[in-house]
Amino acid sequence: MEAIQINKEIQYTAKDFKSDQFVRWCPGCGDYAILSAMQKVMADLGVSPHETAVISGIGCSSRLPYYVNSYGFHGIHGRGAAIATGVKVANPNLTVWQISGDGDSLAIGGNHFIHSVRRNIDINVLIFNNQIYGLTKGQFSPTTKKGYSTKSSPFGTIEEPFRPGELTLGARGTFFGRLLDADIKTSQMTMLAAAKHKGTSVVECLVNCVIFFDGAHKWVAEKATREDRVIVLEHGKKMIFGKERNKGIMLDGFNLKVVTIGEDGITEDDILTHDAKNPDPTLHLKLVYMEGPDFPIALGVIRDVEAETYNDALINQIQKEQAKSTIKTFDELVESLEQWEM
Repeated sequence: MEAIQINKEIQYTAKDFKSDQFVRWCPGCGDYAILSAMQKVMADLGVSPHETAVISGIGCSSRLPYYVNSYGFHGIHGRGAAIATGVKVANPNLTVWQISGDGDSLAIGGNHFIHSVRRNIDINVLIFNNQIYGLTKGQFSPTTKKGYSTKSSPFGTIEEPFRPGELTLGARGTFFGRLLDADIKTSQMTMLAAAKHKGTSVVECLVNCVIFFDGAHKWVAEKATREDRVIVLEHGKKMIFGKERNKGIMLDGFNLKVVTIGEDGITEDDILTHDAKNPDPTLHLKLVYMEGPDFPIALGVIRDVEAETYNDALINQIQKEQAKSTIKTFDELVESLEQWEM
């Protein structure tokens, strides 16, 4: 396929990726922040709107394609991954974003999700995790914490929730990141890294549903205490966090532990350096598991490793077989077959 020519002199802004549609989310919804960060990242990438496609399934977050000035497709429940992977394979020059909620990707769309990750198709997946079914008015979702009371679990859920990162790594994912709607800077950094990753990039977006689960991420979102409850991971940098920048993550045998620099002889040299590029997902999985009150929650890029993409493997296979074949056109194929005249 001939590549679309881009005018490198054009400098895009977030405005170039805003559609003329009125954004219809509840006032205060975390989805607004994710949309804004995404449009800024699209501008930073330098990829034109006509080379961008935004695909979604069903849910509050799945309205997002209407609000982006690009190609878009609003699919049916749970089928966003199937559509997005088809779009990318058929149009490899497009930058494809898949937008979904925790229900859309991890419940009815779970099968499509894990196989798109396993195949490492070059798409960018944003999972809006508000731990509730918002569009259908407050039922528990695959990520709702055990014991939480909802309209469909009035006595509390009795199910263990999915961890999107654990599921991604279990499906042999090559990229996983996590962001918080209230932290725009980290959101943009994480999305930009996801977009530049070659392969399936999955970003869990912690968003707040002000109507049906207000405060789902309150323990980490509160600005006054956020620095002590969040660690922003960057490849090649020490795992240090805290308001005083004096806390860090160390290995204690096979487990992680939080330590204070300056106590018990601990120095910065003892703190783990984040290696997002390590093919071994063991430590990445431990970072996914981290969650209060004993640990900070990890934001930023947790895993970012190189591997062959489905797109490249498919193109290479076709070219290899074409090179060996004596048949180069459809007419030649027809002529090579047994024929009858009537």
